Amino acid sequence: MAIKNDNIISYRLAFVVVCVVAFAFAIAIKLFNIQWVGGDYYRKLAKQRTVKNFEIPANKGNIYSSDGSLLATSVPEYTIRFDAVTPSEENFEKYYVALSDSLAKLVGKSSGEFQRDLRKAKNTKNRYFLVAKKLTFTEYMRVKEFPLFKLGANKGGIIAEQQTVRKHPVGLIANRTIGYERDGNQGKGLEYAFRKYLNGTNGHHWMQKIAKNQWKPISDVNELDPVDGYDVISTIDVFIQDIAHHALLKQLEFYKADHGCVVVMETNTGYIKAISNLGKSEDGSYFETQNYALTESHEPGSTFKLMDLIALIDDKKADTSSVYNSNGGIVMIQGRPVKDSNHHGYGIASLAKGFEVSSNTILVQATYQAYKNNPWQFINRINSYGLNKKQGLQIKGEGQPVIPQPGAK
Repeated sequence: MAIKNDNIISYRLAFVVVCVVAFAFAIAIKLFNIQWVGGDYYRKLAKQRTVKNFEIPANKGNIYSSDGSLLATSVPEYTIRFDAVTPSEENFEKYYVALSDSLAKLVGKSSGEFQRDLRKAKNTKNRYFLVAKKLTFTEYMRVKEFPLFKLGANKGGIIAEQQTVRKHPVGLIANRTIGYERDGNQGKGLEYAFRKYLNGTNGHHWMQKIAKNQWKPISDVNELDPVDGYDVISTIDVFIQDIAHHALLKQLEFYKADHGCVVVMETNTGYIKAISNLGKSEDGSYFETQNYALTESHEPGSTFKLMDLIALIDDKKADTSSVYNSNGGIVMIQGRPVKDSNHHGYGIASLAKGFEVSSNTILVQATYQAYKNNPWQFINRINSYGLNKKQGLQIKGEGQPVIPQPGAK
C-alpha cells in the first residue's frame, strides 16, 4: 500500500515538473517572438504610449474696429470634472460637504444636489463626473482652491479641461459681419475671410509620459514653436455700427418687417463703417440671422439713375443740359405708367435737374429715347462698368448680379 502511494506521488510530481517545463518553454517562445519576431512592433507601440508629439496651438489674432474697439478675441474656457476614485474615503468624507457648499455658490445648483451627485459618483466609481463647464479663468482659479479640489489631481480628483473659444465683446452688434470659422473649412464673415492671417501656425514638441496624465517635454531638434496669428483691423466703426443697429431694429419692430439691413459707407474712401443685418425669429425678436446686405439681391431702385446718367453721357446720347417734360409726373412707356414721387411732376426740366430731384419720368424718358432702337447698346454699356459681375469681396456669400436682357420677360 505504501509503495502504491509513493508511485502516485511520483506520477503527480512528474506531471507538475512537465507542466512547469512546458510553461517555461512557452514563455521562452513568447519572449523570442516579442524580442526578435515582433520586437520592432512592440518597441514602436511602447514608444507611442510613453512618447507623444503634442501640438502647440497658435494664439489666434484679434479683430478690431477702426476706432480700436475689440470685435473678436479668443479666451480660455474651463470644464471641471471629478475623478471619484482618486480621493481616499477619509478625504472624501471630510471635504465633500464643504466642496458642495462652495460649488453651489459658483454654479447656482443647490448644495444638497451636489452632495447627492458626488456621493453617487463615489459609490459608482465614476472617474469623469461633470461638475461645471464654461468657467472663466478667474472662476477656474477659485475652483482649484475649493475643499478637496485643492489637494490636486492625485489626491483631490479634480480634472480641469481647457479649450479656447471665440468671444465678441460688442455682443450681437455686427455679429454676422464678424462671422465665425468652423471645422471642415466652413465659416462666415471676417473670421472666415481672413482665417489665413488670424489663425497663425501651430507648433509641436515631443513629450514623455512620467505618470498618469502627466507629461514632460523632451528636447528635440524637430521642435517647432507656434507662430501667433495676426490681428485684423476692420473699417467698422463700433459707434456708427451701434447707431445703425438700433436704428434698423427700431424700424423693423415698428413695421413688423421680416428682415432688413443697413450699410453705412464713407464716401471719400469707400470704407464700410457699419453693416447691420437683422431678421425676425419665431418668437418675434430680431437678431443677425444672415448677412442680407451681402447675399440678398434687390432691384437697386433710384440709385440706378446714376448709371443711366453715366451711360447717356459716355455714349453721347444726351448731356446734363438736355431738356425733358415730366408731363405732370406721369409718362407711358410701352403701355405702362412711370410716375414721379411728386404727383405734380417737375414740369420741363434739364437732365441735371431731373437727376437732382430723382425724377423717374425724366430719367426714364432720356434713357428710353436714347436706346429704344438698340437696347443692347445700353446693356453692353452697363456691363462695361462691371455691374454684371461680382465685386470679388473677401467675405464669403456675395450674390450674383442679374442684368435684365432685351427680349426677356
